[in-house]
Amino acid sequence: QVQLVESGGGLVQPGGSLRLSCVASGSIFSINNMNWYRQTPGNQRELVGLITQSGTTNYADSVKGRFTISRDNAKNTVYLQMNSLKPEDTAVYYCNAVIQMSRESLTRSYWGQGTQVTVSS
Repeated sequence: QVQLVESGGGLVQPGGSLRLSCVASGSIFSINNMNWYRQTPGNQRELVGLITQSGTTNYADSVKGRFTISRDNAKNTVYLQMNSLKPEDTAVYYCNAVIQMSRESLTRSYWGQGTQVTVSS
């Protein structure tokens, strides 16, 4: 099986920075896109940004210029560097990855358990 485990969330003051990590483990043949989502109570989960296997990134307009996604394919890890944080960035952040478990298998989407990010003074 495959597991995604996020870490790095916490409480930060407005204008501060946090770096989230997400490690994929288990039976993994290849990982396609790795994505970060966030969700606030009563709202749908929204895409923060994504990174392809080759390293191409794309971001939501609300975080462009402040957030950066990177990945280490050797470690099956994706990062979310969040700078100039605002109170409206407060949410549970989820890692998502499209993973192929073997050469013969289809790809499947996996989710982490989420990590809370709170931006408050």
